[in-house]
Amino acid sequence: MKKYLVYILLLGLLPACSDDFLEIYPESSLNEGTFYKSEKEIILLANGCYVPMRNYEKVEHWVMAELPSDNASFQYNTATGEASKGVIDQFILASNNVAYANFWNASYNGITRCNKLLFEIDRPEITWSKPAYKDRSAGEALFLRALYYFNLVRQFGGVPIVTEPISSEEAVKIKRATEAQVYERIITDLKDAATRFSQAKEVEEVGRANEGAALALLGKVYVTLHQYAEAEAPLKAVINSGKYILQPNYADVFNPTNKDFKETIFAIQFSENSVELANRFIFWFAPWTSGGAITNRPAISLVGGGWNQPTEDLINAFEPGDLRKDVSIKYWNGKDWDGQVRDIPYCGKYKPPVTAADDRTGDNLPILRYSDVLLLYAEALNELGRTGEAISYVQQVRARAGLTNDLTSLDKVSLENLIDKERQVEFCFENQRWYDLKRTGKALAVLTAHGLREKAKKSFLYASAYEMTPNKLLAPIPEEQILVNQLEQNPGY
Repeated sequence: MKKYLVYILLLGLLPACSDDFLEIYPESSLNEGTFYKSEKEIILLANGCYVPMRNYEKVEHWVMAELPSDNASFQYNTATGEASKGVIDQFILASNNVAYANFWNASYNGITRCNKLLFEIDRPEITWSKPAYKDRSAGEALFLRALYYFNLVRQFGGVPIVTEPISSEEAVKIKRATEAQVYERIITDLKDAATRFSQAKEVEEVGRANEGAALALLGKVYVTLHQYAEAEAPLKAVINSGKYILQPNYADVFNPTNKDFKETIFAIQFSENSVELANRFIFWFAPWTSGGAITNRPAISLVGGGWNQPTEDLINAFEPGDLRKDVSIKYWNGKDWDGQVRDIPYCGKYKPPVTAADDRTGDNLPILRYSDVLLLYAEALNELGRTGEAISYVQQVRARAGLTNDLTSLDKVSLENLIDKERQVEFCFENQRWYDLKRTGKALAVLTAHGLREKAKKSFLYASAYEMTPNKLLAPIPEEQILVNQLEQNPGY
């Protein structure tokens, strides 16, 4: 009976390390009871902080952050029905849905690892070859803990806050904090992370979080809270650092054979080298009727595929001439679920395996990109009444997409609407749209209209499909947390 919050908060195997961080933290273990005595062991702990996020990003997060938006739906499959994923797309939300439990558990597994590192890192017996390694490791734990909590609070609202290793008896007594308290913790962690990273620049390593990631996420958190004046400084610091650029070719951001570290500020790293390090996005997202035509692996069944299918809403959001459209949305002509031949759209950002003979793919998943910073900064400036100053940052993103029309005549409301649309097409299938709709207060109106369009062209198992109500802006607290840890459920569930 201990597979609930107590278990999540206290346990979690820690990974071994690779000389190349891009080979990323495989799931082998260190003894949880070990007293850590060396720099190498702390770095092992830091690597382990990334593991649960890697795992939930490839399986659960897109189900909860992209699929329920107006960007994506699914190709119906009579063999599998609508499953735990399809009901989330349709806003039929229940606390016993395994996706919520898995996401919650993985998040607290990650938080536990971060807390463990921060508890162990100041042991006097540890000898550091360079103080910068200590600062980098602490910065990683603080940044990742903030990111775990940021995703939790955006999904569930207030959640339990744990910042140090605790006993099982202590864990069951921890109840939900308020959203404001969770955000306060996130902001504190990100500020501390940025400070630690600023002292670790000599040991920055490709693929790891760094100062730019901490500042970019801090700015994003402030924009989420509508604290635009506070968002300005960290976002501007990332821009002024000169460290990041917009790739001239949008497609280069999503090339698994030459991974992007110029525009991508922070990404979840995947590799084809093993099952645990790989994702299988294209095997989830390709039409399940397409066989091996898209994946190039005809022996791999796609019976569980057809998810994150681009909607007409998303397809129509791209302006004529937008170069991002052909990168983001591909078409396969063939039989659909009903046997009719048609052009079926699918997500084009994630690619088939390059060298793996099976369904292992190595596309990185962007979490923070430079274009995100530019658009968030423009949004903050616009909300602060500095529309003229904001326009140039939007124009940078649009120019890369081949859209060069003059925007100088736009007023505040017009620019606000344009930024919303830009974010939809720039970050489709990167788990941002659901959060953007909630953050801007447009979710109810947009998703209600989206639901009506979906119901008009498809048949669904549930009469209540696509009925969006205010309470569904928060996911239900997982059933086991209600039953065992006696956490308060969100309204309406």
